[in-house]
Amino acid sequence: MSRHYFFTSESVTEGHPDKICDQISDTILDALLAQDPLSRVAAEVVVNTGLVLITGEITSQAHINYIELARQKIAEIGYLGADSGFSAHSCSILIALDRQSPDIAQGVDAAHETREQSSEERWDAIGAGDQGIMFGFACNETPELMPLPISLAHRISRRLSVARKTNQLPYLRPDGKTQVTILYEDGRPIGIDTILVSTQHAPTIGEITDEAAVQAKIKADLWEVVVLPVFSDLAIQPDAKTRFLVNPTGKFVVGGPQGDAGLTGRKIIVDTYGGYSRHGGGAFSGKDPTKVDRSAAYAARYVAKNIVAAGLAEKCEVQFSYAIGVARPVSIMVETFGTGTIDDDRLLELVVQNFELRPAGIIETFNLQKLVAERGGRFYQDVAAYGHFGRSDLDLPWEQTDKAEILKQAASKVLSSAV
Repeated sequence: MSRHYFFTSESVTEGHPDKICDQISDTILDALLAQDPLSRVAAEVVVNTGLVLITGEITSQAHINYIELARQKIAEIGYLGADSGFSAHSCSILIALDRQSPDIAQGVDAAHETREQSSEERWDAIGAGDQGIMFGFACNETPELMPLPISLAHRISRRLSVARKTNQLPYLRPDGKTQVTILYEDGRPIGIDTILVSTQHAPTIGEITDEAAVQAKIKADLWEVVVLPVFSDLAIQPDAKTRFLVNPTGKFVVGGPQGDAGLTGRKIIVDTYGGYSRHGGGAFSGKDPTKVDRSAAYAARYVAKNIVAAGLAEKCEVQFSYAIGVARPVSIMVETFGTGTIDDDRLLELVVQNFELRPAGIIETFNLQKLVAERGGRFYQDVAAYGHFGRSDLDLPWEQTDKAEILKQAASKVLSSAV
């Protein structure tokens, strides 16, 4: 008997309060790494009505203007005047920063003592910047090998921002959320059940002042300008049964930090797989690459994506765990949910043989410390909104599938030896 079920994922726009914080945190990270690639950064941001608080622990040789960076990012997002309820030009910005704890730093500081050694010796000497667990995931539901619900939610959020910034829908404001519910049959997506868009907007649209008429106008415009273009290149489409919900409370005028406080790292499910895969709990934004919450999660996605790209599984989840100050993972797990072409334990052996999973090795493999300077001083802030994975609009090193052919050949040898 066929099994039908629904799965829902959400995304948020760059003007969502939590995402403002993520982007400011990663803008600070970019500025520090551009000057000093060895910067240790844990930049946390809080926003509320008229207030930005920048806190955390930073150890760096770089000299940056935190207040100017925050204002520039807020303005880029679109909070420029009182009509948004929050302004880059008038908000108060407080700075409360400390240096990285020496107890934490000592497990990673071996980098400064081992530069003349080989890569193997250096990578073994540099420990993880913290303990923790990280998950990576990939599946063949979309060309970018991401789950369909989060992929569509991000597409709609990005399109919402484009419609605002290009003045296609000039009454839109920066804050917004999207949500997509997919109907599955036996593990495969077969339909679009619900599309939900909540977007901040001006109280009136031209001469339209009646609240119900404003919402009707927004709903019609969003369908034509935002939703339909998202599905233009997809086989799966909304149909007559698809529910389309817009601003379900009736209006969304007060938004951004005026409507809700924001915190760095609170949208970790939006940042990853929309709840489709498990999450280790560690946030990404504002953290330099020595923090395995970030770098090892990127490596886990890289491993899972290459396994699926190689055709060795229809879906794959990878888990790593680390101990602070210890280089090699404490544990590695590979799960293909019964879709693998070889046993998961054999697949695990291939992962260990073909992927570098020590923190220093991950950093060098993806060039995570120097990439900011090489790309003109901007990198991490661009992944701080609309997801860190499956981004076809950004050239992300952990999204490469350069190991797929190697894995395919290695798996072929495993199968041949089993015959």
